[in-house]
Amino acid sequence: MARLTADDVTGRSTDVAESTIQEHPLAGWDKPELDLSNADWQSSSSGRGDVQIAFVEGFIAMRNSGRPHSPSLIFTPAEWGAFVSGARGGEFDLT
Repeated sequence: MARLTADDVTGRSTDVAESTIQEHPLAGWDKPELDLSNADWQSSSSGRGDVQIAFVEGFIAMRNSGRPHSPSLIFTPAEWGAFVSGARGGEFDLT
């Protein structure tokens, strides 16, 4: 559920995530535009999974294998390490 706050100018409620994106569209974005056209995509489940990753120019790219032309997520090694540690620790379990 989105958290709402009152807009200081209009007094209307605004979605916090939406207002943050509008105010700081890519604050801290220090990742290059990577050419993923020749990336060696790997699947986590012998080609049957929905997620694929590729190691490109020191970064980790992740994409939906069912929609390979959709935008990919790009992670630094530190971000990837935190994600993998969280996944192994059950941080993302929805059960």
